[in-house]
Amino acid sequence: MELSEAKLWSLLNTPSGPLACHLDAFARDLSEQGFERPSRAPQIRLVANFSRWLKANSVGLNALSDEHVEQFLQRAKRRRSIRTGHRAWLLRLMVFLRRTGVVDPRPAGPRGEASQIQQVLDAFGEHLLETQALSHATCRQYIPFAEQFLTERFAGGNVEFGKLCAADVVGFIRRQSSRLSPARAKSATIATRSFLRYLRLRGDVAIDLAAAVPTVPNWSMTAIPRAIAPDHLQAVLDSCRRDTAAGCRDYAILLLLARLGLRAGEIVALTLDSVDWDRGCITVVGSKILQKSELPLPTDVGSAIAEYLRRFRPRSDCRRLFLRVNAPIDGLGSQTSVGTIVGAAIARAGVNPPHRGAHQFRHALACEMLRQGASLTEVGSLLRHQHQKTTSIYAKVDFAALRPLSLVWPGVAR
Repeated sequence: MELSEAKLWSLLNTPSGPLACHLDAFARDLSEQGFERPSRAPQIRLVANFSRWLKANSVGLNALSDEHVEQFLQRAKRRRSIRTGHRAWLLRLMVFLRRTGVVDPRPAGPRGEASQIQQVLDAFGEHLLETQALSHATCRQYIPFAEQFLTERFAGGNVEFGKLCAADVVGFIRRQSSRLSPARAKSATIATRSFLRYLRLRGDVAIDLAAAVPTVPNWSMTAIPRAIAPDHLQAVLDSCRRDTAAGCRDYAILLLLARLGLRAGEIVALTLDSVDWDRGCITVVGSKILQKSELPLPTDVGSAIAEYLRRFRPRSDCRRLFLRVNAPIDGLGSQTSVGTIVGAAIARAGVNPPHRGAHQFRHALACEMLRQGASLTEVGSLLRHQHQKTTSIYAKVDFAALRPLSLVWPGVAR
């Protein structure tokens, strides 16, 4: 079927199947996300093939799920017709169909309903967000541990919380600590305690199983903050080409890391409303606890953000401050996006800092403030630490304050 250029897509053969009538809307959605015609075309062809497969297998839109996507991809894999990106394209289709109400937004379980475990996890996530006021990032850390705990304990059977006992809790933590790093194992204990307290709050368990969660040794304050060196930091900033969209955006992000010590998740969460240009400040929402803080906006940081907004930020309805350069045009996906930007800048600069992540910029800011004579209280205030103990780790690199405390070496001074 030959269609006019005014169409957003064209196919040689007339599309068939349950998705045929939705190709126009899907193509329009791709266009609005920033996909040009050459990148839209293979996605539309794949969806048309998927639609024909659904028709051949008598699958209607009322029963369509991600499981059918996997079945279709497995068939393509056997026929060696699968290509890089096919899974992502079809999952993008499923997101579109759920967003527009064509497909049930809740993934179907064996009986067309969410599993009992999934229902509990959904309610637990809502409790963390609404009642505990924790961030989405914290929820993403807690929920997988809760899911694994329930899956291991009730594998292949009904979930009966009344059967839970202390031995189940201790055994789960022991298995986690045997395969995880000390820091990650400690996260498992925190998440498990939170989940067990939630079950008791709901009345699902009668005893305080949270008290049965054992402590995993993970002594704090044992390491020295690993900050990127000042010359390496400057080299990383200089590596950004500020005459390109990606370079200008990345330079502004790196400055926010270096001058204000923002966390990666906090940068991702910034919106166009976060910057108050009249007052010269920026509002940051903590990535650990959803608490707003207002910070002064340094001149160089403000200039870098303004240049990105004026010259290179794509047109989009998305209110996120920093957007993807390539389609789909949307906000940065997660804090790992910032980590990727940092890693690429370090590689371009040709330096070898102690770490490759974004947090070393935060450490560098604290160390530089101490070198300039700031107190630990001032450092903690800028970094928005909730507890003074968190800031006290930087006392290890405050050599000016530590030098008078050192004892005289016995014997001849050297």
